[in-house]
Amino acid sequence: MKIHHLNLGSMREIESTTGLPTAPAVCHALLIETPSAGLVLVEAGLGLDDVARPAELLDTEWVEQVMPALAPAETAARQLPALGFDPADVRHVVLTHLDVDHTGGLPDFPGAAVHVMAAELEAAAAEAPSRRYRPGHWAHGPRWVTYGEGGETWFGMEGARPLEGLDDVLLVPLGGHSRGHAGVAVRDGDRWLLHAGDAYLYHRELEPEPVAHPLMDFVQQLAQVDAELRIANQARLRTLAHEHGVDVFSAHDPWELARRVG
Repeated sequence: MKIHHLNLGSMREIESTTGLPTAPAVCHALLIETPSAGLVLVEAGLGLDDVARPAELLDTEWVEQVMPALAPAETAARQLPALGFDPADVRHVVLTHLDVDHTGGLPDFPGAAVHVMAAELEAAAAEAPSRRYRPGHWAHGPRWVTYGEGGETWFGMEGARPLEGLDDVLLVPLGGHSRGHAGVAVRDGDRWLLHAGDAYLYHRELEPEPVAHPLMDFVQQLAQVDAELRIANQARLRTLAHEHGVDVFSAHDPWELARRVG
């Protein structure tokens, strides 16, 4: 497999606590070329409908606070052709959760199977429309593939679920940020990547002695549904990164993305 790291939506600028250049927060996504399952998109970011009709698709307060760039060129629908791919070849979209900035691109890939934890889809159905869950992103009727309890143990993480129709891609429960939040693990040769979604938001949270970012920590606390579980899962992510050599990254840290595309 070949893995591409993409930014599917720049947002307001944030400052580093270590002197790195100020940078816009991102919607970090993966585009995976597979030998037998076509193209796989991990996270859908913001989409063309969001750009064209933000007042209709997005929560007004969210837009004012997050300040998304809403640039057509940043959507997956535009980036894939620029990379030489046909968006129609995206056969699977895998989501860490259903927050607005992770699902906006779903209507741009109407034929794809959309993989998500069952608890997350249930929460979105019960709570939408809300600041985080925007039903316009799935009004086209995606072909949902959901995953409940069970699964296997992956580097000590319980409940990992292999995905239907995909080899070497797992959903790994990482609750706390939302009801059915999960990481997406992808085998890359002899190593594993883990897209941790919003389980943490700043790279220094993965340091052995974690350091919070004042703004991003406030955002995490504002959005969380289970603080104790979220914090416990961050400790598990540090173990994955430092003891098992898993390449862990989050959805919105711009410096993590820059290290992987530079």
